[in-house]
Amino acid sequence: FQWSSPPEAIERFKSQEVWFPPPQFYEFCRLCNFSSLRELEKFSSARALEGCERWMPVMLSASDGFIQLLPGDELYPEDPDYTGEKKTIMSTDKKVENLMKEGGLFHRIVIKNVNNLAVYVNIQAKYKHINPLMVKCDNSDYSSRL
Repeated sequence: FQWSSPPEAIERFKSQEVWFPPPQFYEFCRLCNFSSLRELEKFSSARALEGCERWMPVMLSASDGFIQLLPGDELYPEDPDYTGEKKTIMSTDKKVENLMKEGGLFHRIVIKNVNNLAVYVNIQAKYKHINPLMVKCDNSDYSSRL
């Protein structure tokens, strides 16, 4: 075990010292918005009664990687498979770069490989939540549309 700040944890992930699944990477990126535990506690207390939204990431397989689509993303399905019973698989022959350049509303995690993730969000978070800082682990630049 090792205690790390969220930015330190992300740097350790980028350098491949540790690995986190995409949902934890996303949450570390959200935690980077807070400079202290007190600030996080104040935020958490202030928005506690606002409500929450059920999420189920939907995986989109591209020709050179994957994108985990989240609610609000323009490619997120109208009726996501919350139970896994439908075994819906979304796929495209397009490259991740093309999907990013064509897109407008992003709430997604781009996965090039297990140690190469990027979070892209340009939608307003619901229920007074806070969006993650957009962090990427490679040199790709899809920010021109963000």
